[in-house]
Amino acid sequence: MAEILPVEPFDLIIFGGTGDLSMRKLLPALFNRDRDQQFSPDSRIVAVSRAELDPDAFLKQVLDSLKEHNAYQKGDAEVWKRFAKRLLYVRLDGTKPDGWEPIADLFTQQAEKIRVFYLATSPGIYGPICQMLAQKGLVNRHGRVVLEKPIGHDLVSAEQINLEVGRVFQEDQVYRIDHYLGKESVQNLITLRFGNSLFEPLWRSGYIDHVQITVAESIGVGSRGDYYDKMGALRDMVQNHILQMLCLVAMEPPISLDQDIIRGEKIKVLRALRPIGVDEVKAKTVIGQYTEGVIGGSAVPGYESELKRKSPTETFVAIKAEIDNWRWANVPFYLRTGKRLPDRYSEIVIQFSPVKHSIFKPHMGELLPNTLNIRLQPNDGVTLSMMTKEPGPGGLRIRSMPLNLTFADAFERYYNNAYERLLMEVVRGNPALFMRRDEVETAWSWIDQIIGAWQATNTKPQPYMAGSWGPSRSALLMDRDHRAWHESQGW
Repeated sequence: MAEILPVEPFDLIIFGGTGDLSMRKLLPALFNRDRDQQFSPDSRIVAVSRAELDPDAFLKQVLDSLKEHNAYQKGDAEVWKRFAKRLLYVRLDGTKPDGWEPIADLFTQQAEKIRVFYLATSPGIYGPICQMLAQKGLVNRHGRVVLEKPIGHDLVSAEQINLEVGRVFQEDQVYRIDHYLGKESVQNLITLRFGNSLFEPLWRSGYIDHVQITVAESIGVGSRGDYYDKMGALRDMVQNHILQMLCLVAMEPPISLDQDIIRGEKIKVLRALRPIGVDEVKAKTVIGQYTEGVIGGSAVPGYESELKRKSPTETFVAIKAEIDNWRWANVPFYLRTGKRLPDRYSEIVIQFSPVKHSIFKPHMGELLPNTLNIRLQPNDGVTLSMMTKEPGPGGLRIRSMPLNLTFADAFERYYNNAYERLLMEVVRGNPALFMRRDEVETAWSWIDQIIGAWQATNTKPQPYMAGSWGPSRSALLMDRDHRAWHESQGW
């Protein structure tokens, strides 16, 4: 097992430090890293929020959250004591000039320390917070800023945010985070493709029939209703998570793992995406909105009932995407995401082309194409399906069987919180797992054209029952190409 190397001393300042993201993901991830003694004694975590909390109330809130989200384990009392000592709370509105003295005082004697500003806030205030950081003289030469997705809601707003942040931080100091890029299975794509001679020669048109990327959620919008209603499935999931996965599947082999080389290959894929305009949008996209239904044996309300108002926002989207380059000519990428679907999972399916000529007779069994399934959540792992003979007498019978690699079973140490890796990469100053400015803006350009085509053609979401796999037109999108969606197999 590889040794976990400690990182340099740092200060991490989380704006939105008492919010859902901080309590549910960031602080549990940092606690786990502290358990593995990856932090120096003088590394500090500063939570910044407008909430009125005294230090003891803040620490209790953090401890309760660690227990709720299974970060705090039996025997972690000493780890908690160490972690609590490095936790600080500052009440502050980061967009206003008053109240910065406690933070400024923290940094007076440590001008050369790594300083990470994590903006777990609304994207609309990224620029104002960065402006205040500059005005207060808090951005040192080791300063870094982390921006949570979404970076805007369209190309214009993304460009504005990037411009405002760029006035304070250089591009190599900006870390635009997409937690999917920190998942083990997503990271394993690079190793799978470029560390095995088995796959790369076949990773192209002629050998691969099509690719499917699915991010399915069984939950509704819940408390995120107001935010989600402004974004919808396309902006919330496809523009970032799904397009990033598409890039890692489709990019050309990089000459090294250098951060800008990998990101340079990803941007080539985004630029090669075939535009979906007014003439193609109805044939190549499907949008839907869930109505009431049943999931896991329980009745659940529809989207508009949860929202308590009428809405034109899509909660499901399916897209037939195409990449105009030599490697992927005539290989469609089917993208799908939705809420209130029957199961929660994220998966990439590479379906290889069928055998050119079958020597097996129909009664021997169906000859199915090989598929490589990369499961991102839950139960991260990789499955390769292969045709094999059924054992036993009675003649030759064939069937498809999987070769499984489930990471949690295969490795003694396994981390399922992607933020653990990503936060440490920020501290190390390695932006390879983060989005570059031109990536974000190019992705928005492709997404904006689809939204514009929906508006021009007056495309409205089709209703689909909660607990189903989306509108019927989603199945027809595949059926027209004589293909079908790969559904969860309960890993």
